[in-house]
Amino acid sequence: MEEKENLSRSAENADEARVGEETPKKHSGFTSKIGFVLAAAGSAVGLGNIWRFPYLAAQYGGGIFLLTYIVFALTFGFVLMIAEIAIGRKTGKSAVGAFRALNKKFAFIGILCSLVPILIMPYYSVIGGWVGKYLAAFVSGNGAAAATDGYFNAFISSSWQPLVFFFAFVTVTFVIVLLGVEKGVEKSSKILMPILVVLTIGVAIYVMTVPGAGAGIKYYLLPDFRKFSIKTVFAALGQLFYSMSLAMGIMITYGSYMKKDAKIESSVHQIEIFDTGIALFAGLMVIPATFAFSGGSPEQLGQGPGLMFVALPKVFESFGSVAGGVMGSFFFALVLFAALTSAISLMETVVSIVIDFAKLSRRKACVVTYAGTLVLGLPSLFGFSIWSGFTVGGMTILDMFDFISNSVLMPVVALLTCVFVGYIVNSQTVIDEIELNGPFRKKRFFNVMIKYVCPICIAVILITSVLNVFGIFKL
Repeated sequence: MEEKENLSRSAENADEARVGEETPKKHSGFTSKIGFVLAAAGSAVGLGNIWRFPYLAAQYGGGIFLLTYIVFALTFGFVLMIAEIAIGRKTGKSAVGAFRALNKKFAFIGILCSLVPILIMPYYSVIGGWVGKYLAAFVSGNGAAAATDGYFNAFISSSWQPLVFFFAFVTVTFVIVLLGVEKGVEKSSKILMPILVVLTIGVAIYVMTVPGAGAGIKYYLLPDFRKFSIKTVFAALGQLFYSMSLAMGIMITYGSYMKKDAKIESSVHQIEIFDTGIALFAGLMVIPATFAFSGGSPEQLGQGPGLMFVALPKVFESFGSVAGGVMGSFFFALVLFAALTSAISLMETVVSIVIDFAKLSRRKACVVTYAGTLVLGLPSLFGFSIWSGFTVGGMTILDMFDFISNSVLMPVVALLTCVFVGYIVNSQTVIDEIELNGPFRKKRFFNVMIKYVCPICIAVILITSVLNVFGIFKL
C-alpha cells in the first residue's frame, strides 16, 4: 500500500526543467479533469457554503451581501484561484515548496499559507462534529428534540458529547486521506459532490414553498443598497477566501496533482459554478426558513453561527415525525458531506506540508496530521464547556482561531500572492502555464487584477478591518 501511495508523478507533471528543482516523489495525481474539478469543488463547497454563507448573508443585508459576494467571486476569486492552481501545477509542489521553487527568498509566503489550514482544520472539525450530532439526532428519531430552543447550546456546552462526534469526524477524514489522492480524495469527491448538489437543490425548493418563506426569498435575492456598508465588503471578501479555499494552500496543492493536458481556465470556471451555486441554494434553505418559522426578526437574522442549527430543525419538525425525520436526515447528511469534502482537502494539504517539512512517508505524515488535529481541536471544543470562561477580546476560542485565519492570515497571504505573481516572478510565468492547452482568454483581465486591483483593494480592506478590531478606526 505505502509503495503505491508514494509513486512518483509522471514526467509531464513534474515540470522539473522549468522550476529548477526536483519534484518530490510523494503522491499520485488526479486521473482525470473531472476528478480534479470535483475534488477542488469539494474543497470549495463545504461548511463555508452550507453553514457560514447563509448566516453571513442573513446578518449583512441579504441580497446586497449576495451581490457583493458574486462580484468578488467573478473578479478576485477567479484571479486568485487561477494563479494558485497554475503555481501548483507548474512546480508540482505544495505551498511551501511551490513558492521556494519559484523564488527561494519568498518561501516565507508558503509558510504563512501553510499556517492557515493548520489553524482551520482543528476548529473546522469541531463544527463537523456538530453536524454529525444533528444527523445522528434525526436518524435516531430525535429530530423533534433537536428543534427545541436550547438544544444546540446544551449540546455544545456538554463536556463529552461534542468530543465523541469531533473524534469521529476527524477519524473518518483521516481514513479517506490515508487512502491517497486517487483512491481517497478523488473517488470520494466523485460520489459526494453529485449527491450534495441534488440534496441542496431539493431541500431549497421545498423550503421556498413553505408559507411565509416569500419574505425571506425577497430579502435574500433582491439587493437593498441601503443596507450596503463597508462591513458587508469585509464579510463578503472574508467569505470568498473561506468558501473558495483560497490563500490556504489547498488550490496550490490540488493544482500540483493536476495533469498537464487539463485546461486550468475552464476548470476554474467550473469550480466557481459549483461553489457559488451551492452557496446560493444554501441561502435559499436557511434564510427563507428563518422568516417562515421565526418571523425573520433582526435578532433571528443576526444570531450568527447557530442560525442553521437553530432554524432548520424547526422546518423539519413541521413535516411531522416521520417525514421530518427523513428530511432532516437528508439535510444534515448533505451538510456532513460538504464538511467532509472540505475537511479532506484541508487534511490533504496539511499532510503535503508535513511531507515537505519532515520528509516523512505519506502514511506517517497522515498519522502525524491526524494526531495534531485531535490535540489542536480540543481548545475550540472545550471553549464552549469547561473553558467557556476563557475569551480573547470577547471572542470564544473557536471564534479567535476563525478571526486569525480568516480575517488576518488569509488576506495577508492573498495580498502577498498577488505581489509575488505580479511583480516577483512576473505574471507571464503563470500565463505560460495556463496557455499550455491553448490561449488564455482573460489574460489582460488577469494581468490588471493581479498587479493593481487585487493587491490595492485587499490591502485597504485588511488594514481597515484590523484597525476596526483594535478600536483605532470604528466603522
